[in-house]
Amino acid sequence: MNASELLANTLSPDASTRQRATEQLENASRENYPAYMLMLSSELANESSQIHIRNAAALALKNALSARETTRQSQYTTRWLSLDNDTKAKIKQEVLVTLASPLSRAGGFSAQVVAAIASVELPHDQWPDLIELLLGFVNNLTNTNLRIATLQTIGYICESIKPEILSLRSNEILTAVIHGARQDEPSSDVQLAALEFVRENFEREGERNYIMQVVCEATQNPSVSVQVGAFECLVKIMALYYDKMAFYMEQALFGLTVMGMKHTDERVALQAVEFWTTVCEEEIELAHEAREAADYGEPPEVESKFFAKIALPEVIPVLLSLLTRQEEDADEDEWNISMSAGTCLNFMAQAVTDPIVDAVIPFIEAHIKSPDWHQREAAVMAFGSILDGPDPSVLTRLVNQALPLLIGMMSDSNIHVKDTVAWTLGRICDLLVVTIKPDVHLHPLVSALVTGLQDNPRIVTNCCWALMNLADQLEFLEEESEPTQTSHLSPYFEGVVNALLRVTDYANFRTSAYEAITSYVTHATNDVIPVVQNTLITILMRMQQLLGMQNQIVGIDDRNNWNELQSNLCSVVISVTRRLGEGIQPMADRIMTLVLQLIQAAGKTSTVLEDAFLAVGSLASALESNFAPYIQAFLQFLFPALKAHEDTQLCMVAVGIIGDISRALGSDSAQYANAFMSALLENLQSDVLNRNVKISILSCFGDIALAIGVAFEPYLETTMGVLQQAGGVQPNPLDFDLVDYVSQLREGILEAYTGIVTGFKNTEKVGLLLPHSSTILELIQRCLADEERTESTLKLCFGLIGDLADCFPDGELKQLLLSEWIALELRSKRGMSPETKKTMRWAREMIKRATT
Repeated sequence: MNASELLANTLSPDASTRQRATEQLENASRENYPAYMLMLSSELANESSQIHIRNAAALALKNALSARETTRQSQYTTRWLSLDNDTKAKIKQEVLVTLASPLSRAGGFSAQVVAAIASVELPHDQWPDLIELLLGFVNNLTNTNLRIATLQTIGYICESIKPEILSLRSNEILTAVIHGARQDEPSSDVQLAALEFVRENFEREGERNYIMQVVCEATQNPSVSVQVGAFECLVKIMALYYDKMAFYMEQALFGLTVMGMKHTDERVALQAVEFWTTVCEEEIELAHEAREAADYGEPPEVESKFFAKIALPEVIPVLLSLLTRQEEDADEDEWNISMSAGTCLNFMAQAVTDPIVDAVIPFIEAHIKSPDWHQREAAVMAFGSILDGPDPSVLTRLVNQALPLLIGMMSDSNIHVKDTVAWTLGRICDLLVVTIKPDVHLHPLVSALVTGLQDNPRIVTNCCWALMNLADQLEFLEEESEPTQTSHLSPYFEGVVNALLRVTDYANFRTSAYEAITSYVTHATNDVIPVVQNTLITILMRMQQLLGMQNQIVGIDDRNNWNELQSNLCSVVISVTRRLGEGIQPMADRIMTLVLQLIQAAGKTSTVLEDAFLAVGSLASALESNFAPYIQAFLQFLFPALKAHEDTQLCMVAVGIIGDISRALGSDSAQYANAFMSALLENLQSDVLNRNVKISILSCFGDIALAIGVAFEPYLETTMGVLQQAGGVQPNPLDFDLVDYVSQLREGILEAYTGIVTGFKNTEKVGLLLPHSSTILELIQRCLADEERTESTLKLCFGLIGDLADCFPDGELKQLLLSEWIALELRSKRGMSPETKKTMRWAREMIKRATT
């Protein structure tokens, strides 16, 4: 029997075959240990051998080198060390070569063998060049598998060897880990492998102390690159092991990181600042989790240590100082220390909330009028960075005082100052619009932002963003939720929209300007509807001109510009259509003509197609039955989009359009139902189509059924079978992605059932639902038993129970509706929104009527 067959038999499902093969291997190892080990290493390195055989070879090698019992381990160590040097060298060579195997699993097997040999040799001062070899492998940028397997090897070595044995080599080990963990590592798999081994070590205090000591000492290494890497490690360690950090923060990390932020080499300072940004991100998330836990009356899983709040007096002065280290000719896309400090300050404000205001305001007051632009810009950046986090009541007075000064600074002589002022004004409009007094601030604010639209490109982008935020948020100051006759922005509406339209002629900030126009149109009050209509005419003219230029496009850049422009124009058309509702009718012919031409011209450019399809969907929703004349012309484009299974987004939009058309035409859509249902059912069979699109398809069944009522009968049995099958999917509770998917899937099924049940309710065909009622209720029971259910799922469940009861008021479902679980759920006192409570009470009334 050759080695391959013998190793294969050790993995045999037949116990006796497996036992015989294991005994033969043990005999071979006793009779001729050197030949045995060479045979195994050769099989492991053999790229033509099957992967399970190579796995068995690695396992046998590892088992010949390591044992749990101390006595046996001592025997194995002696046996290996007594091998002649040539044999050991050949085995080591073969297992090292296998780290680079094209099959990553083989590299992973070999990593364990290398570590097993290392755990025998390193304590006896043998294999002195191993770490150096591994470091060389980590630096091999041409072979990702080799780098991953090497980092796994280092991890296994650190796990299996006492820290004191590795102490002399800790710098090399750290360097190897740093190389894998650095942020610019091209392979995320390598980056993950680099620190993955630390996970188990961090659970053990002694090893955790050793790792932290090595990393902390490396921050003081003479080599700047090692210092940078050490701080990068601290960033990742904080993100992964926040709950283990209190002791180290107190002993070393507070001081080390504050010193690091002051480092003369910006590369080191950047990573030290990033450390505090990570601390704040963790504590923001923990605060959110604590609030969620409190809602359920439970303690949080991990409690915040409030590192950011404790460090505030030391960290804030350094961050504020770093804000003044801007570069005159800095590229706006280039990440530098002042940008990093601003980002950190922003997260610090969210983490510590109110206390940051008093810590930062003296700096702002001292520098905002400084003759040095660095100081002025830093003061404005500091102000803009602390607007998200503190209670608005704490900031209101400060913003009221600062607004006139900031508006005036929009005419500052320095471009960097103006840019940051525009960004800060945008933040105020977004986060603290309540502090803007329309009668005092609005005119100078809008004037300054519109004037800024004629400035440098980066300032124009921020002005567009600020104007968009103003439109989006200012409606919260208005009295009513529905579009009113007028608003605070009405006097400025036409001027702002026309100024934004002029800006769209420039490619650098075209998209920002169109996004702002979309916001103004969306929130338009009745008195500016004529401006909205004129804007639409302008947009349609531009769309027509662009379509006429189709034949002049040369090169990829021209094509990308054309696509981006058409997408922007579609977004405005969609917003105008939604705002005008049925008032879009006079322009409908022109819109559909242009959009259909656009779909033809776009070919397979999915982003443009998606936007064009969404424009059609918005028109269908606005026109309702008046959309009928356009359907036939559009269907020739809809069905190919449904068949584009590889294009997830386009297919998703196409499914949504079927729902839009069905809702728009109501019972008149029955003539298209057969084609729609055939296409949708065909899509469910696809192995290529993204599973999230399939959820949308199930939900769409409900839209069709609701629209056509009893005309859905020919598709009822097939649809109910599909829904029952989908509803039976049970996720592995440890597979979080699948758990999340199944939750969304069930919501889609509930939406489908709701549409179907409502479509048949109060008709002579309602009895067709009876055979499916128990299946529907079983799904509802499963959904309600899920502790992670969403509010929307809860409301759908209660609504569907009520709908079923409403369908059969004469007791046909009495036995099912009187089930104990339903009574318990409908008496639930758990926290839910007022809307869901209202639905639950209605369901209770329907059941009462249907069971008495």
